[in-house]
Amino acid sequence: MPNLALLIFLVVLLTQIVSWVGQIVLQELAFTIYSKIFLTRSANEQSKLRKQVLKDKAELGATSSQDEFAKWAKIRRRLDKGLADLEKLNTQMTSSKGSFTTKFKTFLWVITSGSKLVLVWWFRKKPVFWLPEGWVPYPIAWLISFPSAPIGSVSSGAWSTICTRVLVSLEEIVKALLAPSIPAEPIPTAPFPTANEKQGAKIEPITLEHEKLD
Repeated sequence: MPNLALLIFLVVLLTQIVSWVGQIVLQELAFTIYSKIFLTRSANEQSKLRKQVLKDKAELGATSSQDEFAKWAKIRRRLDKGLADLEKLNTQMTSSKGSFTTKFKTFLWVITSGSKLVLVWWFRKKPVFWLPEGWVPYPIAWLISFPSAPIGSVSSGAWSTICTRVLVSLEEIVKALLAPSIPAEPIPTAPFPTANEKQGAKIEPITLEHEKLD
């Protein structure tokens, strides 16, 4: 059996990678690959129908319904049929994508959160590894062995939590290092008047206007 500590770490790492990349991004990428393998025929037929519908619309617009009614009616029937077939095919493609999305989300949950829960619960009584005797106080030793591992060992649940916390901290550090630094704005300083400016400055007398008494 592979090392339990490494196995739990890999499952936690996979979970964090899915979180970093984004479930929607992975889902769209997977559906693109899936559609190229299994839905190529439907995609090609959809493309042909769209081109035919656009061509029929242009031809219908260039045909007079009064002067060339028979031709106009024929084009109109062909256009209506093309639109109906295109709508039906679009519905099938949308249904296929919805079904794929549900299955892909389930698959992601199984290989990430589901696998982690199963590992933590299945090996809850087995120590992932042992700590040196007397290395940590008893309350901490009991906490990291919770819920069922022997005292003095690290349980699968505690190891999973530690791995998650370390990876999240590394993500925050990398984001902080890659974030663009905002330059500090210079503090504006008022220029000091020169000696010539001081001499040239004139003090204007303040005149007070008194109300005239009758």
